[in-house]
Amino acid sequence: QVQLVESGGGSVQPGGSLRLSCVASGSIFSINAMGWYRQAPGSQRELVATKTSSGTTKYLDSVKGRFTISRDNAKNTVYLQMNSLKPEDTAVYYCNAATFTMYDYWGRGTQVTVSS
Repeated sequence: QVQLVESGGGSVQPGGSLRLSCVASGSIFSINAMGWYRQAPGSQRELVATKTSSGTTKYLDSVKGRFTISRDNAKNTVYLQMNSLKPEDTAVYYCNAATFTMYDYWGRGTQVTVSS
């Protein structure tokens, strides 16, 4: 079992920045990729960014150049630095941990609201 706890969401004006954090605990040795998904009202959950244990990263096209994912393996933490935020980035952001056996764990989610 893996437990994920997110923090760092909130409200910000367009053009602002936020940093999300997600701490993993439990069977962390089983984790391959860690990342972030988001879900806006009326929309499906979508991948925002992931980073594997080997360092491979993947980003949603619309966030490339604005968002940066990083991992601190010593702290079992994954971060999402979000810059130049836009209203369309408004969503609940979920931390995800994918194991080497292709099992997904999810955090409870943190709200990000971008509005003037």
